[in-house]
Amino acid sequence: MASKGYAQSRLTQTGRAAQLWVIEWWRLVHLGALILVLTLSPSSYSPQSRAILARHIYLNTAPILLWFTVLCALVTVVLTRIVLVTALSYGLSQYALQVVIRVLVLELIPLTAALFVALRCTIPDGAELTAMQASGELDEMRRQGIEPVRREVLPRVVAGMFSGITLAALSCVVALVVAYIATYGFALSGLAAYTRLFGQVFSPAVTLIFVLKTLFFCLAVSLIPMASALYGMSEASVRTSAEMRGLVRMFAVILLIEVASLVGNYY
Repeated sequence: MASKGYAQSRLTQTGRAAQLWVIEWWRLVHLGALILVLTLSPSSYSPQSRAILARHIYLNTAPILLWFTVLCALVTVVLTRIVLVTALSYGLSQYALQVVIRVLVLELIPLTAALFVALRCTIPDGAELTAMQASGELDEMRRQGIEPVRREVLPRVVAGMFSGITLAALSCVVALVVAYIATYGFALSGLAAYTRLFGQVFSPAVTLIFVLKTLFFCLAVSLIPMASALYGMSEASVRTSAEMRGLVRMFAVILLIEVASLVGNYY
């Protein structure tokens, strides 16, 4: 009887955990759809809303843009030099730049930009939203007829996506320019070969996967911290906080996106 009761208790706990897991992911999908609708709605861009959105975009992008670009340029110089020297020692120097472009531009920069934005911008924004939820500020907005998702969540999500896309796009351009200079110097003689190599790497299919991966990375790091802050989800487990569960969920989604992009690019 004791073993039967234990098995029944474990089964109940497993069912409750599965139910909460489905609810959490459904809330995330629902919030993403709501944010998409609000983003495309003209009513979301009143003068006051535009001012709030502009402030979040500036705070999430301007302070980190220069430092991330400089860091990307330094990493590009080091990585290009390492790949060139290694390829030359094995007699494979003709493949060195292609490896740099594939590893750095296609894989590392979008992932690094998304994680950088998450750690610097969206996770602190989620913590700020959690504090507003705990203090009752969001409930007070609802009593005043103000929708918190439109006023507080939408600007943070859009600003996080804008910051991630901007960092990734600018860093890719800087990395390509720095890689060319590190290989050919400041001469224009290698521009034709470099352009042809770039076209060989960035085929239409690879370009589409690159763009979609960057967009989904930015969406994941912008949306998941806000969903964890808005819905709490602390009832799912007393052993882990909502922020920690949101962080684990964000890294799981990023991993799935990266695996899917690798399958699309190389299989």
